[in-house]
Amino acid sequence: MNITLNGKLKEFLPALNLKSAVEQFRKDKTPVVAELNGEIIKLPRWEETTLKEGDIVELVSFVGGG
Repeated sequence: MNITLNGKLKEFLPALNLKSAVEQFRKDKTPVVAELNGEIIKLPRWEETTLKEGDIVELVSFVGGG
């Protein structure tokens, strides 16, 4: 199954949920916000959100500074 993740086409196994995709893509454990096809998906729904062929996922992390 192909999905676009942060602007790059990636291949994943079918029946993947958003939580698994985030875990596979992100090696560090910094908090992120997930957007699926233009909709922000809150963390409690990541596990129940199944990705489909052609979905577009954006992961955004926040960086502090001064």
